[in-house]
Amino acid sequence: MENRKIDETNVEQENLIMAETDYVKLSALVAGTSLEIARRLEEELGRASVVPEAELPRDVVAMNSTVKYEEIGAGKQATVTLVYPHDANLEENKVSVLAPVGAALIGLRKGQEIRWAFPGGKEKRLKVLEVS
Repeated sequence: MENRKIDETNVEQENLIMAETDYVKLSALVAGTSLEIARRLEEELGRASVVPEAELPRDVVAMNSTVKYEEIGAGKQATVTLVYPHDANLEENKVSVLAPVGAALIGLRKGQEIRWAFPGGKEKRLKVLEVS
């Protein structure tokens, strides 16, 4: 699996892993919208290794996964469940895959990090701590 450089400090990130069913549904979702976040999610889908659902490792963030992550440098941790837009509910910590955090986390494994641009131009570095 080829690593790609994601910033000038030479932090590298492995390719994403995604279940085939999630890949198909998310591809259709992003094709139906012109939002900037959908374009960025589409880029992430393009670099994903797609596997049958039964072969998806348990420590990979998939749709309907509950993921605990850390915002590196800020010392903040949060736990969210990644859902489709119509199921999003912040009071229940259900975050849409079309929200910046959701699009950033999909396909990452426990221990992986990603730098992701958030609204307002702020870049955050997120690390997956747990997936269930």
